[in-house]
Amino acid sequence: MKLKKQYDCNLVMMNDLIGGKWKLRILWHIMNGDNRFSMLEKTIDSITPKVLMSQLNEMEESGLILKHVLVSTPPKVVVYEINPEYSGICEIVNIAHSFSRMYGTKNNIDILTKK
Repeated sequence: MKLKKQYDCNLVMMNDLIGGKWKLRILWHIMNGDNRFSMLEKTIDSITPKVLMSQLNEMEESGLILKHVLVSTPPKVVVYEINPEYSGICEIVNIAHSFSRMYGTKNNIDILTKK
């Protein structure tokens, strides 16, 4: 989603930044070391390469993540990292992760991931 120049509500802007089915999961994986496209594609069930690329591009355009192309012999290696300027997003992602675990436990909802 393209960010607007003006919002009437902070939470609407936050939803544009990290809302949707994939962005929180992608950020969480990048924060936890799955920082290459191929790693993200393998560890995030059901995401297609096209959707993954689109979501990564949106977060790069918004400045939340940085993309680095490592110069080496082919094939080129692309890694992503959380932009240190916006490292506070890590706290939000971790709190959302912890809350969902707690909520699932209290409501007898099985969460199959180990992380």
